[in-house]
Amino acid sequence: MEDDAIPPYDSDIPYDDGHDHDSMGHDAMGLMDHDNMGHHGPELRSPPHNYEVEQALLGAVLANNKAFERISDFLLPAHFADPAHAEIFQACKTLIERGQLANATTLKNYFSGSGSLEELGGTSYLAELQSSVVTIINASEYGKIIHDLYIRRELINLGEEVVINAHTHDLDLSATQQIEGAEQKLYRLAEAGQTEGGFVSFGDALATSINYINVAMKQGDGLAGISSGLRDVDKLLGGFHHSDLIILAARPSMGKTAFVTNIAFNIAQATKPGHNADGDETEIPMSVAFFSLEMSADQLASRILSSAAEMPSHLMRRGELDNDQFEHVFQVSRALSNYKLFIDDTPNLTIPGLRNRVRRLKRQHGLDIIIVDYLQLMSGAPGGNSDSRVQEVSEISRGLKGIAKEMNVPVIALSQLSRQTEQREDKRPQLSDLRESGSIEQDADVVLFLYRDEYYIAREKPGQGAEDSTDRFHEKLANHEARLEAARNKAEMIIGKQRHGPIGTVELHFNGEFTKFSDLAPDDHLPEHH
Repeated sequence: MEDDAIPPYDSDIPYDDGHDHDSMGHDAMGLMDHDNMGHHGPELRSPPHNYEVEQALLGAVLANNKAFERISDFLLPAHFADPAHAEIFQACKTLIERGQLANATTLKNYFSGSGSLEELGGTSYLAELQSSVVTIINASEYGKIIHDLYIRRELINLGEEVVINAHTHDLDLSATQQIEGAEQKLYRLAEAGQTEGGFVSFGDALATSINYINVAMKQGDGLAGISSGLRDVDKLLGGFHHSDLIILAARPSMGKTAFVTNIAFNIAQATKPGHNADGDETEIPMSVAFFSLEMSADQLASRILSSAAEMPSHLMRRGELDNDQFEHVFQVSRALSNYKLFIDDTPNLTIPGLRNRVRRLKRQHGLDIIIVDYLQLMSGAPGGNSDSRVQEVSEISRGLKGIAKEMNVPVIALSQLSRQTEQREDKRPQLSDLRESGSIEQDADVVLFLYRDEYYIAREKPGQGAEDSTDRFHEKLANHEARLEAARNKAEMIIGKQRHGPIGTVELHFNGEFTKFSDLAPDDHLPEHH
């Protein structure tokens, strides 16, 4: 074999499928007519492989161990079609990673202890491999061919699995779930199929960083990411950054859903630079994907409408509006209907299902941010092998981080907290409260907690003990009322983790009547009557 000859798939060394090939590279048996197939049964093919390329690559590694450096980051022993070649490659890998020399002589000693040398073809086969030399330059190309053929074999196996599952009538696994399971496995296979990548030069990384700084300067508000619409939140976070996974966690009744609906509404109102149908530069609306696994789409829309119209949701829900109020709500709803805020209320949504929906939305309407309410209500991949719910939730959080990177948009996912916060005197949540959910803390770029002291103080109304005098009891009531008044309509957003900046606490105003979060005015800016 010539040193610089790299066999393409349709060359004189095509992958071996067990059939004769004509001079055009076509499979002679592949030209069998339909009638003959009907008489003789389906065509049998061996999985795609190329033993000669495997031999050539092993020869390159044995002749010059530096060839291993060109393939070690993507090629594994399991990628070889011939089990003997896989075992030899594993032996080379072991020796080289130990800092030892891997050649026909050292492999002979390596295998002599296990007694498997004869099964691999003996010393003569090792010598034959070492003589099948290609240059180091070609080693990576041979490695890519071997890896590509492995991916093709895995595709065939996956296709056969899909066919078998489709024929199996499983009441617990619907056809849609089977599709999502197959898509998840295809996505993992696609990730495994990446042979490119590795290091990025410091210059390229710096150029990307400078671009983010330039964007923030042009916006003039210090934001490199997407604005939340809340001044103090943006000041501490710098906006929601592309490819980030933001976890928003809180105990029930803290206002998690209200907070993210406010964020979704604020972002949907905003615009960004873009191009119109004629290609001219213009401002285009932001696009928000909201996955509501707990509330229906109409319930979520009603909550956003209540906040935007500043109309109590319970009056809207019961229809207790006069004509003027209804007209106001109607006009606000007409304005909101033009926003690119898309709600998906599919229950038990899986990561593959979510990925498919956001891909489609991005193609059709663009995509700027994804919101998931909430993470623990998602399901693992159909047919997954998670041994516990903790592992399943961990897989979901990793999947959400993968979607954030793939779509290059921020993903905000709501999360429940463990009950241990209720046992502490200070009930403000901490990062440790997330640990029962596996790798959420590790996968997240930002972890936010919502806390409202008012909620807990209101439930601590003192009673009169047997030893309390009337004056003492009234004093306790007065202290409780003072604490409640100080905490009224206030919320804290606690930044427990942030890769890009500091941690800290932001105070917000919360209007429970309209389920609306807004910036908290400083005390010296409040009207005197307040």
